[in-house]
Amino acid sequence: MMSSIVIDQHAEEVTFLAGLRDYAVRAPHYDLVHLTTLDNRIEAHLDGLHIAGLPGLEVLLQQLTPTALGEVFAATVLAFETGHVAAMATLAGHMRAHGESERYMAAALGWLEWPRVAPWIDRLLASPEPLFRRLGLAACGMHRHDPGPALLIGLSDTNPSVLARAARTAGELRRRDLLPTIRTHRLHENTATRFWANWATAQMGDAQALEPLRQFAGQPGEFQYRALCVVLAWQEREPSIAWIRQWVQDPRDRRIGIQALGLLGDPVCVPWLIQQMSDLPYARVAGEAFSLITGADLALLDLELQDLPDFDAGPNDNPEDPNVAMDPDENLPWPDPQAIERWWQANGGHFQAGTRYMLGLAHSEHSFQQALIHGQQRQRIAAACGIARYRLTEVLFPTSAPAWRQRRLLFGQ
Repeated sequence: MMSSIVIDQHAEEVTFLAGLRDYAVRAPHYDLVHLTTLDNRIEAHLDGLHIAGLPGLEVLLQQLTPTALGEVFAATVLAFETGHVAAMATLAGHMRAHGESERYMAAALGWLEWPRVAPWIDRLLASPEPLFRRLGLAACGMHRHDPGPALLIGLSDTNPSVLARAARTAGELRRRDLLPTIRTHRLHENTATRFWANWATAQMGDAQALEPLRQFAGQPGEFQYRALCVVLAWQEREPSIAWIRQWVQDPRDRRIGIQALGLLGDPVCVPWLIQQMSDLPYARVAGEAFSLITGADLALLDLELQDLPDFDAGPNDNPEDPNVAMDPDENLPWPDPQAIERWWQANGGHFQAGTRYMLGLAHSEHSFQQALIHGQQRQRIAAACGIARYRLTEVLFPTSAPAWRQRRLLFGQ
């Protein structure tokens, strides 16, 4: 029998790692190799708790405090793996009271293999509670499994959060037959519903969805980067340049403008990006944009600053200060502008102005496939949007799925 100390260690580690993974799938410094390592560590601790049997599950259930997140992920995985209905009921009650943990239960349903989840999906989709209808649709979306008629029902749901999730799932599945239905929600008063409706139809080639998404791309928040990736994957080069030019001229929008230049991929902007690397608030994101276009790894090519600048983007400890958001560029390298200038002088001739590049390769199905294999997570999210233009009938590539499932899709492993 496994000791309680070992069970506690497994539980502590897996809950921490689940929280780390929630960040890692959108992080600028995690690639598929790093994600594979992280996922293997999570799976090893889940295996330990699984071997422990009921005591392993009970330890997690006892830790379902109001702030529990990773605990919800691990407990959900174990409960569904063992078909433990009482544990599922406990988790359901916890989520009714603490809605912020919903994302972690959804992540657990996406983590499990489909045969473990499938027996419960119809029940979730038919639930009288919006929470569980959302979870059913989320599970189908993450597994890229078509729920059939339930998706159309979801797109007429009276609850806007269920409607938003249905639109997102339809977009992930590329259900083009549902395009007219999703379009009816383009101007929905609920922000999330409006975003996912336009996001979904844009991924199906609907040019009319680009203007609403441009508005989301201009607003800081959870939808900004996703909107930017889709707009710059589907919008033509000339209107994109005019659009981005407005941003980079305004210091308030310059950071997102720099990100947009990286996603646009035109090397004509590289000299300007190198200039931004001397301006501390924009230096790291300019380095990221440069790497996204050229494929130059700043660390590998010794293009990083050796002496790091004294720069703090926040947050800080002053409760009166509104600067409480984490620095989005915290894990990016500090570029060395002079070294990068020399590299560009030596290598810039390989790039043609007016051609769009990602990681050093001209935009094509092949270049996006290579970015999905070798890119960092922020780059891979953009690559999934880019490759969708070439694979119009395929489901969107799931960059947040367990690494082994992604590798199976990329390499057939």
